[in-house]
Amino acid sequence: MTDILKLVFRTFMSQTEGRKELTFTPPSPTTCSTLVVGDGGISRSVLLLAAVTAASETGVRVMFFTQTQIQSLPLCLQKRVPSLSPESLKKIKFSYPRTVEELLQQVASLHESTNTSPTPPSLIIVDRLEGYLCGPGAGSLSGFHPGEESCAAHLSALLCDSAAFLTQLLRQHSPSSAPCRVIASFQSAVDTGRAGGEASATDPTLDVLDRYFQVRCTLDRDGSYEAAAAGLQEVWHIYLSGKGITEASSTKDCEDRPASEWKLFISQDGLMEFKLV
Repeated sequence: MTDILKLVFRTFMSQTEGRKELTFTPPSPTTCSTLVVGDGGISRSVLLLAAVTAASETGVRVMFFTQTQIQSLPLCLQKRVPSLSPESLKKIKFSYPRTVEELLQQVASLHESTNTSPTPPSLIIVDRLEGYLCGPGAGSLSGFHPGEESCAAHLSALLCDSAAFLTQLLRQHSPSSAPCRVIASFQSAVDTGRAGGEASATDPTLDVLDRYFQVRCTLDRDGSYEAAAAGLQEVWHIYLSGKGITEASSTKDCEDRPASEWKLFISQDGLMEFKLV
């Protein structure tokens, strides 16, 4: 599932890195879900970059679920909007379910004709899972054990199952279609540490989510003196980990192996740039 994220990172790569050739490598069927863990504001920006990049660079339809209205795009996207095709932006559909029950209902209906015409969505994005998992009704879903972990498992399983079903529909339209992917963000109440994305304390809900999402993309803020001295507003480390990365690393073609660490630089004026570490 790192294909979309890798495309985002390369599209918005630091000028000092030079512009690498933008290529889109279809993911394997077993690496189609990614969980972005870290600060909610930065995670949302990454998800918006993923949505716009997927729609504009690969032409796929995107379904974006979030509880709160999108007030503005990240500055780096605002600068690109005039050059983006209106038709590509129309491929992104935003939906605002308020509770986890509403989210479950909307995800479960993604296969219906109103959502699959002319083609099904190829990317499902869920912004800030913690808002749904901790919100009203999250611990009392009918027919399920109470608790945030049970709700997380139910929602994750539905997202994966819906993506698998939509993949079948996509391949009925075009046998060469890549699978439907899922990207969600989650801000843990527990510090995720700085050791390559490994958690410094156990978050039971995050443990459940990790069972369903093949790749974890961990955002870790760099508070070092060097970051402040560079005149940047923020610097973030981005770590890619999980069984999806392990599977990709075992491929014979080294060029297809996903980079496991990047840096995100946010300038004083809000511009975002990525750099391969």
